[in-house]
Amino acid sequence: MTSETRRSRSSEAFFGRRHGKTIRPQQAAALEAGLARYGLDLSVAPPADLAGLFPAQVSQVRLEIGFGGGEHLLHEAAAHPDVGFIGVEPFVNGMAKLMKALADRPLPNLRVYDDDAVRLLDWLPPASLAGIDLLYPDPWPKKRHWKRRFVGQANLDRFARALKRGGRFRFASDIDSYINWTLLHCRAHGAFEWQAGQADDWHRPYEGWPGTRYEAKAVREGRRPAYLSFLRI
Repeated sequence: MTSETRRSRSSEAFFGRRHGKTIRPQQAAALEAGLARYGLDLSVAPPADLAGLFPAQVSQVRLEIGFGGGEHLLHEAAAHPDVGFIGVEPFVNGMAKLMKALADRPLPNLRVYDDDAVRLLDWLPPASLAGIDLLYPDPWPKKRHWKRRFVGQANLDRFARALKRGGRFRFASDIDSYINWTLLHCRAHGAFEWQAGQADDWHRPYEGWPGTRYEAKAVREGRRPAYLSFLRI
């Protein structure tokens, strides 16, 4: 990817580095083969019904943005074989880890995209998703960088467009300022209704939540995660 390409990405600010440690040859091979099998080609128009993206028969489609090492995405796709899942992760090492896992255990209800989630959101047909998960996104903790957070007016517009009415946007974080930021932005947007019935239920993990390594690290370091759910109204 050239510097000019990087500058032209529509959400350059929303994620940081694309590469970490050099991946091993076995991971590189799994990455190449896996992207050929599971990767989405945004130069081709999407099907009117996203179920057509999957070799498996699926009744609905969900999106996870920034799946990290893929723990949650793999768990959900394996637990719900009748649901199609699209995972987005621009970080090469995370995508390689997922592709290695899929080489050992293929999942026909899973597709991936390895670049800018904004491009994917703009590519999707309107009202085509049953859910969007944004779990432990980069918090951009310094106040001067808050504008880089993925949750904002423009991306909530994209979420509202892509989600079916009654669909859910789920957001998990251990950073208090980002939790409050998301609550305020979703409340101001108008297309999302926070699903909180009791004072402490937003600190309870989602049903069937498998946990992630990042979450475990946050808990060890004394940060309490929050699990927010918003209904597309």
